[in-house]
Amino acid sequence: MKRLSFVVLLLISTISLAQPGSAPNRWPAAKANAWYAKEPFLVGSNYAPANAINELEMFQADSFDPATIDKELAMAEGIGMNTMRVFLHDLLWQDPAGFTKRLDQFLTICAKHKIRPMLVLFDSCWDPTPKLGKQHEPTPGIHNSGWLQSPGAAALTDVSQYPRLEAYVKGVVGAFKNDNRILAWDTWNEPDNANDNSYGQNHTIKTEVPKERKIAIITNLLPHVFQWARAAGATQPLTSGVWIYRSPDDWQNSAKWTPMEKVQFDNSDIITFHQYSKPEDLEKVIPALKTFGRPVICTEYMARGVNSKFQTHLPIAKKAKVGMINWGFVAGKTQTFLPWDSWQKPYVNGREPAIWFHEVFKQDGTPVDPAEVAAIRQATGN
Repeated sequence: MKRLSFVVLLLISTISLAQPGSAPNRWPAAKANAWYAKEPFLVGSNYAPANAINELEMFQADSFDPATIDKELAMAEGIGMNTMRVFLHDLLWQDPAGFTKRLDQFLTICAKHKIRPMLVLFDSCWDPTPKLGKQHEPTPGIHNSGWLQSPGAAALTDVSQYPRLEAYVKGVVGAFKNDNRILAWDTWNEPDNANDNSYGQNHTIKTEVPKERKIAIITNLLPHVFQWARAAGATQPLTSGVWIYRSPDDWQNSAKWTPMEKVQFDNSDIITFHQYSKPEDLEKVIPALKTFGRPVICTEYMARGVNSKFQTHLPIAKKAKVGMINWGFVAGKTQTFLPWDSWQKPYVNGREPAIWFHEVFKQDGTPVDPAEVAAIRQATGN
């Protein structure tokens, strides 16, 4: 019975949306390159204020904190950062007017500090049971213990909720479709991330959609998200970044792409990717991704424990004019200064990480490593 219900739901999810044509209205490469030629060397962080555990706490009316955001983005401006990658959430659209007003206020603060953010519409990572309202406190010793998937598992597997997701995308993109304060729209973060090491099938918390089912549903849904954003009139480029490590030869051979990667590459106006690996790997992957003939931006990197660092990676990227957006800015409720392995063995009872995993600044506003801030300043010319 369980197997039958899975097959039926997967079939419904696959046929419920007529597939769009081959990347209709995608920017021509010439348009994307002309857009990018006007941009500086893009450097920034994946950003949530220190007092927000997740996207909802950042933008809900009761917890939205412009003063903290202003203070922290002033710190970013001070070291030369000019972009931030910021996650939104579909549940926020239950208050369209309020959310639009707060997002506009956030963009005004960004503009004050000469920062143009990339806004993320959906995300496959972390807690699959998002709920509006007061968010729980961080779980001691665990990396990103309160970050939320968007949409959650219930909405993802319920096709009757897809019109609501469409209304969210068209609503938020449409509200800011001509807004030059926005750098780009990232339609879906790590869409084929199955959360195996946190909420997924290998963990004791059994709230995640099974891996194959989740990936199949999103592979079908993602082209429509791109089309919803285009239908809303977005004048900013659209993207969804590949994130699973591949050899450079694999990126240049479409026969080796997964169905999800094909959707991402075929629909993205600009090429984005994640790179939590040593500098030698970055030197190899950049030329491979540049063969697509489009702008390339790394939307996640910098994990000290896996040798992904500012000092090594920024000079490589600047030479190739590949934008670089690291994970984490000021240490806070996300606790992403703790390593990924904290999900298997929390950093409690005196256990401490040998080095901080992410973040540029500590809770008190001092740099985790002054040499890193110097490297960022040098890269940004500040």
